[in-house]
Amino acid sequence: MKAAVLTAFGKPLVIEDAPDPSIGPDDALVQVMTCGIDGTDLKLLDGFGYTPELPFIMGHEPAGVVRQVGSAVTSVQPGDRVITYNFFTCGACPLCLTGREQLCPQMAGVLGVRDVPGGYAEFLKIPARQVVRLPEGIPWPDAAVLCDAGITAFHAVDRARLTLGETVVIVGVGGVGSFAVQFARLSGGRVIAVDQTEEKTARAVDLGADVAINASAQDVAASVGQLTGGWGADCVIDIVGKEATLAAGMDALCPGGRLVVVGYTPDTYPLNGKSLAQSELEIIGTRCGRKQDLIDVVRLVAEGKTKSIVTDLYPFDQANEALARLRDGKVLGRLVLQIGMP
Repeated sequence: MKAAVLTAFGKPLVIEDAPDPSIGPDDALVQVMTCGIDGTDLKLLDGFGYTPELPFIMGHEPAGVVRQVGSAVTSVQPGDRVITYNFFTCGACPLCLTGREQLCPQMAGVLGVRDVPGGYAEFLKIPARQVVRLPEGIPWPDAAVLCDAGITAFHAVDRARLTLGETVVIVGVGGVGSFAVQFARLSGGRVIAVDQTEEKTARAVDLGADVAINASAQDVAASVGQLTGGWGADCVIDIVGKEATLAAGMDALCPGGRLVVVGYTPDTYPLNGKSLAQSELEIIGTRCGRKQDLIDVVRLVAEGKTKSIVTDLYPFDQANEALARLRDGKVLGRLVLQIGMP
């Protein structure tokens, strides 16, 4: 099979022939149709965050068709359309048993990120328990991005504990943010989107934001204050994770407000302890999501309750060009590789 392989950090992927995966009794062999690309892939290329043993096949947003199943598999069959839940958890620790499996300390790997080869390839071997079946009505490009952008946004909004009528600020309206705007709106929140270009702020409004702030031209905290009559936002969901965005997010909160941190960078942020304590602010981390979150996202998309976040499609042999476009900040929503598609 063809695969785009990470052979050295800081270097382009090498598209080469790789051995076809050989499945075991509990596995499924999936022909990859599409695979999303996001900021985690850029971090992998740079050797920041996760540093898998090389050579390694990246790709944590695959969607495809089951072509073969192991002898013990009954949950899926050849011909099924599927996407993947990417955390290979133990299933027995206190976190796994209480619905927080994405925090499992005994995690055996993360598909396309650590220890488990991913979807930048024509075929993918995966334990059948890790796949989620996909309805026919969801196009392949839209299916792929549910594996990370969809589940991450859904879980972040769930962690935010939004209630009807609350004001929520979404900082960063790329792939994850495009979904977060829509899920926050579905939760009954008043949505203020923040990004740095008129193109992205306009798109955020098209996706359902009540109003959008161009952070390159406006002070975010001051603008949120004006939009809320001086009160501030009940919640800020920061998908960027830079020092400047975290600081602006804290300043934009009302008393008792919640800052949900989705994105992360090498930046650190010195907290104002007095403001944090006296205003009873909350800082909430969120990591991807649970398998049930992914199932819920598939249902919402299948019911037509969201708009597509895919704005760019690239053929598989242009994987490096696609990654370069993402690094240059030229992707409006989410970029997807077409691998098994005509």
